[in-house]
Amino acid sequence: MKKTLGAVAVAATVALSLSACGGGSSSSAESAKGEISYWLWDANQLPAYQQCADDFTKANPDIKVKITQRGWDDYWSTLTNGFVGGTAPDVFTNHLGRYGELAENKQLLPIDDAVEKDNVDLTAYNEGLADLWVGQDGKRYGLPKDWDTIGLFYNKAMLASAGITEDQMKDLAWNPEDGGSYEKVIAHLTVDKNGKRGDEAGFDKDNVAVYGLGLNGGGDSSGQTEWSYLTNTTGWSHTDKNPWGTHYNYDDPKFQESMAWFAGLAQKGYMPKLETTVGAAMADTFAAGKSAINAHGSWMTGQYISYKGIEVGIAPTPVGPEGERASMFNGLADSIWAGTKKKDASIKWVEYLASADCQDVVASKAVVFPALKTSSDKAAEAFKAKGVDVTAFTEHVKNKTTFLYPITDNTAKVKGIMEPAMDAVVSGKAPASSLTQVNEQVNALFK
Repeated sequence: MKKTLGAVAVAATVALSLSACGGGSSSSAESAKGEISYWLWDANQLPAYQQCADDFTKANPDIKVKITQRGWDDYWSTLTNGFVGGTAPDVFTNHLGRYGELAENKQLLPIDDAVEKDNVDLTAYNEGLADLWVGQDGKRYGLPKDWDTIGLFYNKAMLASAGITEDQMKDLAWNPEDGGSYEKVIAHLTVDKNGKRGDEAGFDKDNVAVYGLGLNGGGDSSGQTEWSYLTNTTGWSHTDKNPWGTHYNYDDPKFQESMAWFAGLAQKGYMPKLETTVGAAMADTFAAGKSAINAHGSWMTGQYISYKGIEVGIAPTPVGPEGERASMFNGLADSIWAGTKKKDASIKWVEYLASADCQDVVASKAVVFPALKTSSDKAAEAFKAKGVDVTAFTEHVKNKTTFLYPITDNTAKVKGIMEPAMDAVVSGKAPASSLTQVNEQVNALFK
């Protein structure tokens, strides 16, 4: 799950390195009880985790969990300020795009000893999720919370009106030359204010009522929901290795060709222009009937199916030039701030969050897929009980058509360079070839 981390993260990198602090000095007895603070950013998941907190306190009467939920941008800026000022929460939801830098700056508490002592079964999680949270120093900085992949949310009524079947949506193909059947469907679902479709004569690309494909943004350095499900079907990858790569590949002709195609959708009128999306959530424009297809993450399923008057379907990402689908595989974790005064209580809470006792509760809410294999299966059943087919997401994991979120050092700085560069390309203000020079700036961070 991701969005742009924002300029605050970039500006705070130096401050974090200067203010990195160690663990609290309180005694073990004191750190094993009292109130601990826990932060998360997803409002849709708050009810599930509040139930987990209540259940946890019933089982551990000496520990109370105070949960704070903040929106994505506010979450990271406030958290960063908390690290700098010594007011960060004891435990917080962590992201793969951030933890390497936080670990390097000594803001995270290693939990290896506790995991070993308490016999936490790391093999119980979906394959690879536990390994993601072991840093370059070999220490563990979190226990898996959930996972997500990408799919195509679509408006069933709009498809039916356009004469496109759901079977067609499940069998789309894409290439960077002409967009394949994926672009044909996007074009046909686009309708201007005079009722002309994008593939009909007389279509007015400057006065569009419904876009075939919604736009979430330029995609900064990862393009998780915007373009990575396309670019990574061409044989391209973000970095030389993952995790802990030291060389980015935005200068690769395969990537630039894919981005030129993607930006071209807006130029053709099939996708909103970037400047029109500022301050507007892509899911909300879908709810308003202004887009027919949205490429988005599995964590958004609950929100999409909640829209009244819109029947939503979910299709898999299109098959790319190499004959496979692709999706970024992101797995969140719960981490402990190195400066906590409630170390033992925080460890007990993190282990509870990573247990079936909590993850089964999360699964029952049909909002996200928990990290535990058994809980993940229960989530799929909970979605099914609501009449929602989530196969588009689960098949990526089953068929191993996933790739990792790019995990490197200098992530805030990389994002700070790539966000305006990708915005310039997607908005048509700069050609995709401009990314060659930008890539040199990014890779200079690792020299």
